Amino acid sequence: MKKIGILGGVGWAATLDYYRAICEGAGRFFADRGGASPLPVPPITIESVVQAQTRSLHGRLGDEASWAAFDAIFREAMLTLERAGCDFALIASNTPHARLHAIRDGVMMPILSIFDATAKAAAETGANRALVLGTAVTMQARNYANVLTEYKMKANDQLPDAEIAEMQAMIDEDFHGGASAAAQGRLLRFCRKHARPGSVILLACTELPLAFPDHLDDVNFKAGGFHFVNPSAAHVAAALDLALEDE
Repeated sequence: MKKIGILGGVGWAATLDYYRAICEGAGRFFADRGGASPLPVPPITIESVVQAQTRSLHGRLGDEASWAAFDAIFREAMLTLERAGCDFALIASNTPHARLHAIRDGVMMPILSIFDATAKAAAETGANRALVLGTAVTMQARNYANVLTEYKMKANDQLPDAEIAEMQAMIDEDFHGGASAAAQGRLLRFCRKHARPGSVILLACTELPLAFPDHLDDVNFKAGGFHFVNPSAAHVAAALDLALEDE
């Protein structure tokens, strides 16, 4: 098995869920092949950054230099995982992927992108449009839109600033450290307001899938009248495929 590096802490609840999903997924893989308990799981190293610090270092869209301090923290975390002997790594968060092109500079270890895994999963639903929901950084950037075009899909046009601010407030108020009792209802109301017919909805903040506890490991699922894609689950599935490819 290949050793996995997880860059976590943004936020910690999603980091826990990545670790759980990787371990449970590996357990199912070996159980299906007649493995005995304790079932093997890949070796994993977690490097956790401080979200309060990284949030304060967000730069400005289109201004590369303004992101230098943010990029440096994530790059150093990746280098720490590389020095720990990880064969590859993944960031247990959507938002920093907007800076992946800069974060991976000087890192020799492969880094699995959540964009690629999610776009592939979205295309497999048969939809040709996607509504991308996430933090302000994710919703203002066009990373998902650009990758989706490679799969002949179109992302939504950028939502008004007030709506992006509402989604960011929802994440901060109802998804910090897990999903609140009000989280699912608030999220579904936002979807009703913005999802076009026939669109698949990308829960492109690693905390958002926590609103649907029965679907945490489902790459795509239906709930509340909508078809969702869980980027976290797609990312984990890609990590397991790579970690276990020689088993």
